[in-house]
Amino acid sequence: MNALHFRLAAEADFAVLRPLIIDSFEPITWFKKLDTQFGPLNGMDWRARWEARLDRVFASQMILVGEVEGQIVAVATGTVDHGAKLGFVDLLGVHPRHQNKGYGKAMLRGMLDYFRSLGMEQAHLECLTDNDRGNALYGSEGWQIVSTSHHWFTKL
Repeated sequence: MNALHFRLAAEADFAVLRPLIIDSFEPITWFKKLDTQFGPLNGMDWRARWEARLDRVFASQMILVGEVEGQIVAVATGTVDHGAKLGFVDLLGVHPRHQNKGYGKAMLRGMLDYFRSLGMEQAHLECLTDNDRGNALYGSEGWQIVSTSHHWFTKL
């Protein structure tokens, strides 16, 4: 594995980050599972809903990219609560062509280092219970499960 080099994303990176994030989450996103059971919501399929989510992420979160030889291969997004000294990792994605190379672990560690540089003392993230690879990563890195949840849905 080539070492990841970290930097904050620039707006010019968003066009590369959109497909990277969507493609890395496609196999695990509950948005897609929802479509399988109920169909698109108001004409918006899972991908369109992810696009809308990314608009909000890009407007409001810190975005750290991981590069290899100048190419973005991984990303992590998050927010901080300065009062609680708590960093929240929202999204962690690795381009599908670059998965299974240790970049997810490196990206997670890079985001935690970034949080530390901002004075954070704790970190939090959420992972679907059926995301075996994500849960294995977080467990191997010493994270502890505090709670689990279910995504419930009903048509009105």
